Amino acid sequence: MFVDFVLNGEGHGPVAEQMAACRFDPGMQRPYLDPKTGQKCVTLNTGRMEYNKEKKIMEPVYQKVRVADLVANGQYNPVFNGTSLRKDEWEQMDRAVHKAVRQRLSAWADLAAASTYGGFNGMSKMILEHETMSDPGAAVVDMDGLSEGKTDSPLYQREGLPLPLTHSDFFFSERRLAVSRNSGTPLDMTMAEAAARRVAETIEKTTIGTLAGEIYGVAANYGRTPQVTGYTNFPGRTTKTDLTTPTGTNPEAIVSDILEMVELAQTAGFNGPYMLYHSTGYSRYLNDDYYRSGSTSAVRTVRERIMEIEGISDVRRLNYLTSGYQLLLIQLDSEVARAVIGMPVTTVQWESKGGMQKNFKVMCIMVPDIKEDYYGNCGIVHGTTA
Repeated sequence: MFVDFVLNGEGHGPVAEQMAACRFDPGMQRPYLDPKTGQKCVTLNTGRMEYNKEKKIMEPVYQKVRVADLVANGQYNPVFNGTSLRKDEWEQMDRAVHKAVRQRLSAWADLAAASTYGGFNGMSKMILEHETMSDPGAAVVDMDGLSEGKTDSPLYQREGLPLPLTHSDFFFSERRLAVSRNSGTPLDMTMAEAAARRVAETIEKTTIGTLAGEIYGVAANYGRTPQVTGYTNFPGRTTKTDLTTPTGTNPEAIVSDILEMVELAQTAGFNGPYMLYHSTGYSRYLNDDYYRSGSTSAVRTVRERIMEIEGISDVRRLNYLTSGYQLLLIQLDSEVARAVIGMPVTTVQWESKGGMQKNFKVMCIMVPDIKEDYYGNCGIVHGTTA
């Protein structure tokens, strides 16, 4: 059993200590055999950044380096002495891991597509800080412009977002690797996919707010205690606790509830466009026919009627929002929320039991950053029936 923990900002345990020894670069924990030369290599983060025109973000630059060159320059890593996976085996594992992640992240995927903050080394930071600012000053109206203007200095409040690691482990025995290579059959990546699913599910639940996020730091240094929160448990969200329970015969009430949520968002200063998420219990009613009282014709579903509301860009179900009847109206932009990616999903390796067991960890630093302005206004409206 391997236990890793953080004490006074420093990692302790087999994996944490190895990561610290290699400057927290996961590439150092992924040695592979170059298919052309047969030499051990790693792909490392050079520390340089380049602009990705397609994604419109800065991305780190990676470079293949021979392990022999690193050792010659005084960089020693216990993983280098172990039997490494071949490059195609790492690629096969990454494909399995990424496939599982793409299938599981819905709320997170929407957030990352709308607003992403990355391009930094998340392993070197415990908290990502930002500031909220008041809206100072006022305009003066007179006939000659001689009245003195009202001046004021803006007020700032520092806020902090913890950057926890989300990870899951699995292992292969050295014998299984040897059998795979000797027979030419690919490794069974079921364990890698299962580990990736656990990571993906945790990130999704944290983004929705059905899983409490990590707390790190003290409120005395920030506007509130630094904690990772999601859509349904962010303290500054606007709440509506009188949603009508759908019955199949009251579609007008559902639409009325959503119109009231839009009005609440606009009152807080957020005018859309909005994403409307709903819990699993709403699905059958939103897909049912929409009709007004006294009418016998139904030419559209409730979902289609909701899509006609100005400002709503899409209506989606959250598979991990299963409690009762809940609605989430969110203005998906950087002023409300962003997907902080300090480390994308990656897999690292270390050895145990005399090298007979190859251990792997699927890990990432992917954290939802939910915001409110200096006055406590937030572009999230959370509706419940009670």
